[in-house]
Amino acid sequence: MREPENRRVVVALGGNAMTGPDGTATPQAQRAAVAIAAECVADLVASGAEVVLTHGNGPQVGNLLVKNELTAHVVPPVPLDWCGAQTQGTLGFTIVSALESALRRRSIPVPVAAVVTRTLIDPADPAFGRPTKPVGRHLPRAQALHRVAQGQHWVDRGAAGWRRVVASPEPLEVLDARAVRTLLGAGFVAVAAGGGGIPVAHGADGTERGVEAVLDKDLTAALLAVAVGADTLVIATDVPHAMLDFGTERERPIARTTARELRQHAAAGQFTEGSMGPKVEAALRFAEHGGRAVITTLDRITEAVAGTAGTVVAAAG
Repeated sequence: MREPENRRVVVALGGNAMTGPDGTATPQAQRAAVAIAAECVADLVASGAEVVLTHGNGPQVGNLLVKNELTAHVVPPVPLDWCGAQTQGTLGFTIVSALESALRRRSIPVPVAAVVTRTLIDPADPAFGRPTKPVGRHLPRAQALHRVAQGQHWVDRGAAGWRRVVASPEPLEVLDARAVRTLLGAGFVAVAAGGGGIPVAHGADGTERGVEAVLDKDLTAALLAVAVGADTLVIATDVPHAMLDFGTERERPIARTTARELRQHAAAGQFTEGSMGPKVEAALRFAEHGGRAVITTLDRITEAVAGTAGTVVAAAG
C-alpha cells in the first residue's frame, strides 16, 4: 500500500456505479453495483485520503415518477424535489452500508455517514423557460398529451414515444456543505449531494422551498469540492479519459492538460452536451478555482488522486 496521501477528495460516482451493467435498477442490481463501487472507494480511503462521495440518481428518480403515474389514483404524487430527497436517502443508506463493510474487511475504522443535501438555484434561471432534461419513462402520444394538459412538458422522441423533460438550472450553492465539512473534520467519509442535490430556492420569507427541477450532479460536485476545501475532484465515469475528436479516425485521449487548454477544446465543441460535456465543465470549474480535477473510470480513482490515471486537469495558475 502506498503512503497516505493526506488529500481531501470529492468523488462523483457516475450512473453506472448505481445500476446494473445493463442499466437495470432493481434493488438487487443497485446493491451489487454499489458494492463494487464501495471496494474502489475503500481503496482510496486506505491510501489516506479524506473522501466525500456524491452520486447520480437518474434511474431511481425515474422509477419514482413511474410509481407516481401508476398509483396517482390511490396515493398523492410527490414532486421532483421529494423524489430527489427520497433517492438521496435510499442510495445514501445503500452506499454507507456497502462502504462500511468494505472498510471493515480492510480493518479500517473510518465511519461513514450520508447527508440529505440541498442545492440552491435561482428560480429565474432561464432553464425554467426551456426544459430539456429527460426524466421518467417513454409514453404513447395520447398519454403524454394528457400530462401536457396538466402542465408538464413532454417531447416526441420518435419510435421510442414521448418523454417528459424538466428544467435543469444552474447549481449555485450547496447549502449543507457545512455539515459535510463537520463530518470530514470528525474523521468520517461523507456521502452528500446525490443527484446534484435537492433543488431549492429562497422563498419570500427567507426559507428554502423545493423546486420542480433536476440538477447536474457533476456541476454540483464541483461546487461541493470547492466548498469543502478539496484538493482533488475525481469524476468517475465509464471511460478512462476524455477524448479529442471522439468517434473519428483522429480520436485520441487527453492525459494531462491545463484548465486553459481544456476550456479551448470545450469552446471548439469537442465534448458532447449531455455526455462528456458536463463532466468536462465540472472539471474546469474546479480547476479554475485552484483545484485539480480528474476524469477516469471508477476502478482507477486511487491512481487518479495520485495523478497517474485519467484526464488530469491541472489547477489554474
